Amino acid sequence: MAGRQSRAGKVKPGSPRVRDPEDAGPERAGPERRDPERDDPESVARLICLRMLTAAPRTQAELADALRRRGVPDAAAQAVLSRFAEVKLIDDATFARAWVESRHHGRGLAGRALGAELRRKGVALEDIASALGELDPDQEVATARDLVARRLPGTHGQPGPARMRRLVGMLARKGYAPGLAYRIVREALEQEAADAGRSAYYLADMEEPAAEENDEDLDGLGSTDGLGSTDGLGSTDGLGSTDGL
Repeated sequence: MAGRQSRAGKVKPGSPRVRDPEDAGPERAGPERRDPERDDPESVARLICLRMLTAAPRTQAELADALRRRGVPDAAAQAVLSRFAEVKLIDDATFARAWVESRHHGRGLAGRALGAELRRKGVALEDIASALGELDPDQEVATARDLVARRLPGTHGQPGPARMRRLVGMLARKGYAPGLAYRIVREALEQEAADAGRSAYYLADMEEPAAEENDEDLDGLGSTDGLGSTDGLGSTDGLGSTDGL
């Protein structure tokens, strides 16, 4: 019996040695690795801002809101945002100009809608006014006409008044004033009827809107920027050094 136990207890050369938990002492825990940079609120704030700015341009208010949601102390957030503004990583005036240019030519939005979007993004009123001042009113009218020309064929077969309401509503949602929208759509419908040798008689009973809606009404249009939420940004690993910021 002893011999068998002795043979059973032998370990073949090259076999892994199994540790008996009853005979072993307490395991030695290795030193916990900590990243001092991640314990510094300003470093965390820099990493969050850099990740967001790498994905897309942002306003200072958007970055501040993201830092607040991530629990970054206000003092650290303000220090980082001030530094980023100083080195022009954040520039709301430049952002506003680029936003107006891109959204007008890409989406056909009028100045009224663009101003509402920029207000929701926290851009200062003077920067909004400056950016919208570069939008040519004649270009707005030309863009509205182009929008109607592209949508007009899709309304064929519908009653005339319904076509008018649908096209005016489309322009209104893009920020064009009701009076301007009405005139452009009426012009397009009259030209279409003339080209076909018929009369757009129904337009005689449709009056132009008497008053312009206030710009503030556009705040209820909802977000149209498509940038999505800044929550769930995930890890900030791999962004490299933030020295000098």
